[in-house]
Amino acid sequence: MKKIGGYIFVLLGLIVLASGIKGFEIILKFLPFLSGINKTYSMIAGLVLVVVGIILLMSSGRRSGKQLEEVPIYRGKNIVGYRRNR
Repeated sequence: MKKIGGYIFVLLGLIVLASGIKGFEIILKFLPFLSGINKTYSMIAGLVLVVVGIILLMSSGRRSGKQLEEVPIYRGKNIVGYRRNR
């Protein structure tokens, strides 16, 4: 679920960033409320959204801090090694 949210934040951030560029007036036609916002504030908001999205994407790729359980490998009665149990 974090990964989907991350992609959404990155997409929204890129749209807000693109609304501040002169060549992308078509975005302002679909989202007219962005035209009333100061360009500096929209750039900052877009960057914040992109950074939050990237942080969500990076945190969703990691394991939740759990270390894999190690299980002993026996040869007879002796432990000869360990393997990680998934």
